[in-house]
Amino acid sequence: MAAASVPWWRDAVIYQIYPRSFADNNGDGMGDLAGISAKIPYLKNLGVDAIWLSPFYVSPQNDAGYDVADYRDVDPLFGTLDDFDSLLARTHELGMRVIVDLVPNHTSDRHEWFVSALAADPDSPERARYIFRDGKGPNGTEPPNNWQSVFGGNAWTRTTGPDGTPGQWYLHLFDSTQPDLNWENPEVQAEMVSVLRFWLDRGVDGFRIDVAHGLVKADGLPDWAAKTSMVAGNERLPGEDALLDDDGSPVGRPAGASPAPDARPAREQVLEPTGGSAPGTAAHSAAGMDAAVQQASGLADTTVHPDTPPYFDQDGVHEIYREWHKVLAEYDGDRMLVAEAWVEPAERLFAYVRPDEMQQAFNFDFLLAGWDAERMTRSIDDSLAAAASVGAPSTWVLSNHDTVRHSSRYGLTDPTTFPKGIGPEDEQPDEELGYARGRAATLVMLALPGSAYIYQGEELGLPEHTTLPAEVRQDPAFFRTGGEERGRDGCRVPIPWRAEAHGFGWGSTQHEPWLPQPEGFARYAVDRQLGVPGSSYELYRAALALRAERKLGQGSFEWAPEHDPASGILSYRNGTVQVLANLGSSAIRLPAGASVLVASTERTADSGSLAPSTAVWMTTGR
Repeated sequence: MAAASVPWWRDAVIYQIYPRSFADNNGDGMGDLAGISAKIPYLKNLGVDAIWLSPFYVSPQNDAGYDVADYRDVDPLFGTLDDFDSLLARTHELGMRVIVDLVPNHTSDRHEWFVSALAADPDSPERARYIFRDGKGPNGTEPPNNWQSVFGGNAWTRTTGPDGTPGQWYLHLFDSTQPDLNWENPEVQAEMVSVLRFWLDRGVDGFRIDVAHGLVKADGLPDWAAKTSMVAGNERLPGEDALLDDDGSPVGRPAGASPAPDARPAREQVLEPTGGSAPGTAAHSAAGMDAAVQQASGLADTTVHPDTPPYFDQDGVHEIYREWHKVLAEYDGDRMLVAEAWVEPAERLFAYVRPDEMQQAFNFDFLLAGWDAERMTRSIDDSLAAAASVGAPSTWVLSNHDTVRHSSRYGLTDPTTFPKGIGPEDEQPDEELGYARGRAATLVMLALPGSAYIYQGEELGLPEHTTLPAEVRQDPAFFRTGGEERGRDGCRVPIPWRAEAHGFGWGSTQHEPWLPQPEGFARYAVDRQLGVPGSSYELYRAALALRAERKLGQGSFEWAPEHDPASGILSYRNGTVQVLANLGSSAIRLPAGASVLVASTERTADSGSLAPSTAVWMTTGR
């Protein structure tokens, strides 16, 4: 009997494109779909399997496209539907897949539904598509509850009638221009399925689901005293309870109670479980898969973590994704869903990737581990064990459009810290050290079994823009926190294509890039790296070629004898390849008989030793 084919997404390397910052075809300083189409051969040469497009839909761009006004059209900033179809066709022609971002938790306040809702009566069908509530206190002057926006400030905004009379309040977990949809409304559910079908019919291969855990809110919208952050988990205010019952009593541990001794800090408690060890995992037998399905069947019934806000990770979201799974199953080509879900504990996350729901969920725990062998070890163990428990592939990611680039985080005094942006008044990373560690971490990531994600510019070793002045920043998180959070603009700066060109290949003498680039980007430009031995781009290309040739994404995993995280040494085997990374402070010798396949520094093969902040793939003949 012929072996069943492995779905493409189980071991795919997926390249995230932030459309406004990838490539500018028309010289207006803003990236566009035609620019992406022109660079698809560049990505084919790099060796990725798929691209993921951040939002390109019609939007007023208050949150860089994550405030969608029309889910079925392309914003003129980026082109037209014909441009999208051409991009899709070109990508498929070169043997790669296309994933698009879907933003189902909220719309733009310019969406026709919300415009109609504001003009309608409080009890109207138009308002029932969103979460409108009467206020508390005299004349409804106080918000319906105390929820805080992820971007800072109140999560409720009060409406004003045509005659200036204050009205109801509407919920927005993010910016006030991003009203939350009411997912208890069947009309909302049907509309988003229609949106899925619109893009599936055009030929897209999958969807990245934004805020996948946020669609359903707890009954009664109970008070919640903490602020939740992007990627980094929850921030409980000192002495405050998490979730309050109607009588005011806390749900979960009492106010002021300490977490369990082995609990991680909130910024680490994102996706995966703590403790335990993971056997090597990649392809599973049919019997193993059946066991995983049986084990996964009860995961949605696990108790909600006491630090879970009442607006995240409610059980009702799973029925939504079961329906979406059925929709995708009607199409050929192994279409897929990947969840952006900041969920804890691990059992709650696993429910999102059960066999009848999504195919992948982002592994933010690995991203948050930082440059630390023990934390990285724990994350790898936990992630592989978690993936095996539901028969899903693990995913690996170091950077994305919501985080400080890892090459800059690794250059900070504490390379495990997770700042919410870096500004000119903050500690400036050691660029050379961060660059070296970033290359080494890439080799650690790309040899792991499962699927890997690369954020645009990462293959160039691109650092964060850490000196952006306040007057050019555009992230709503910067403004809603009064600058306390520097925001995400620094990782979204247009990537450099030509070192000597205006804007490094962006804009024209009449149009500057939409965000300014630092002068130092010249040395990272694509035209200074293509075909240059030892460049970051060529390191990525070599590693991706070996990963594909040796099928590491479908491979196995075991820690090698050299693995000693307490000493800063991380080493594992995947099939015939052994990875050795030096996260310590002293050079280490390569194993006897080692033959270097690819190294983060060219000196390794000649010296026979591995310097600090470097890594190598090798064969040892064992």
